[in-house]
This record gives sequence, C-alpha cells and structure tokens, in this order.
Amino acid sequence: MAYEVAAPKYVRLAQTIQSRIEDGTYPPGTRVPSENQLVQAFGMSRPTVVRALELLKRDGWLESRQGYGTIVRGRPEVVEQKDRRGRAALDRDESQTTGRLVEVDRVPVPARVASVLGLPKGAKVLMRRFLLEEDGEGIELVSSYFPADLVEGTELENAEVLSGSVRKHLEARKRVSFDHVTERVSARLPGADEAELLGLPDGVPVLGVLVVACDTSGRALQVVDVVLPADRQELEDTYRLN
Repeated sequence: MAYEVAAPKYVRLAQTIQSRIEDGTYPPGTRVPSENQLVQAFGMSRPTVVRALELLKRDGWLESRQGYGTIVRGRPEVVEQKDRRGRAALDRDESQTTGRLVEVDRVPVPARVASVLGLPKGAKVLMRRFLLEEDGEGIELVSSYFPADLVEGTELENAEVLSGSVRKHLEARKRVSFDHVTERVSARLPGADEAELLGLPDGVPVLGVLVVACDTSGRALQVVDVVLPADRQELEDTYRLN
C-alpha cells in the first residue's frame, strides 16, 4: 500500500509565500508581513512561520535588513544551489530548535560511522540524538557521533540541550577547527526506533544523510546521521553547463 504524506507545514507555507512573490503580491523591495501577521493570516504556529521564513532566506527569496525587517528579493538568480543539511546540523543551536533531545549515551559505533572514524567494530562512541518536531510531530532525526577523546572536558555527555551549536562548543573546549564536510545521501528502510520517533507507517523509506565533519588534516571530528522521511523530501540542484 502506498502512503501519501503532505510536506511539512513550514514547507507548504514557504511555497505559498514564494507564490505570492512570483505573482506580485509581495513585490521585490517591499517588506513581507510580520511574524505575528503571518501567524494570524495562515493560522500556523510561530515556529512554523519562523522556519518558513528561514527557508526562503536560505534560498534567496528573502533577506533580513537590520532596522527594516524582512525584505523581498524576488526570484533568486540561477546559481548552483544545494541543500546543505550538514552545515545546518553542525550549526544548529539545540536550545533554540523546536524539538527534543531524545538520547545521550555511549553506544557501539554503527558500521557506517566506524569506517569514517577509523574505529573497530564494537568500539564505543558518544551519541547525541535530537528529534526536530513541528506541531508535536517528528520531521527529522539527527544522531551525532563523537570520538571518545573529543568528549572529555566537554558538556556533550550532559543529558540537557546545549546553548549554541555542538560545533562551536567543541571548537571552544577542545581547540579544534572544523574545516570541511562530506555528505553521503542514501535511501533505506528505517530502524524500528527511527520509525517510531518519526511516526512512519510500515514500508515508508527514509533518506539518510551521513555528514562527516573533518579538520584540515582530514580527521573526522563529528559524524552526523540525519534521517528524513523520504516521501516528504524533494532534492533539487541547479547548475550551469558552461
């Protein structure tokens, strides 16, 4: 049986605002309605409105101007655009993200993570697992894995959300420097715990984005496994041919 699941509310709201920009309702150079006005107009929660605006800013439809608000830029120029979930996962502030920290524990390293960390099968690593939610429903499951030597002297093992990003926390506490990221995208069926947290029916696959963050030497400092319901995602990349 096939299941049809609507796109998250913030994506649908972003699409509506984008359509209004394209049809001239929100002309380039004008301010978009305030967050309060959008909440009232669309009957959506403030976190949903904020995520929609952030998505449109990221994709170049809107921009923030200090002292003036959020401004319409219009249709973005056709340039190479990629959905860099790795950067979002590394820079996310847990304390400012709608969702919850569901697990912090030392666990046997998964095979796909062991290979990039250079660890033997069965070695223990620290895992922090965070569930992003929208209106109480899980929309993205983010599991971060850290080598044991990077955990000592940090607050990563605390079962409380961090103020600021994990990346900034590690750079400050361990004097390391994140240099580059490699992302690997694959489709698979979710594990039982993943399906339960994301509220997925049987048979619905997920997209797994394995994010490997390294220093200048190529040493992996953090590995993030981002799990997304595959039937709610659309991947798009625009690029020039010359």
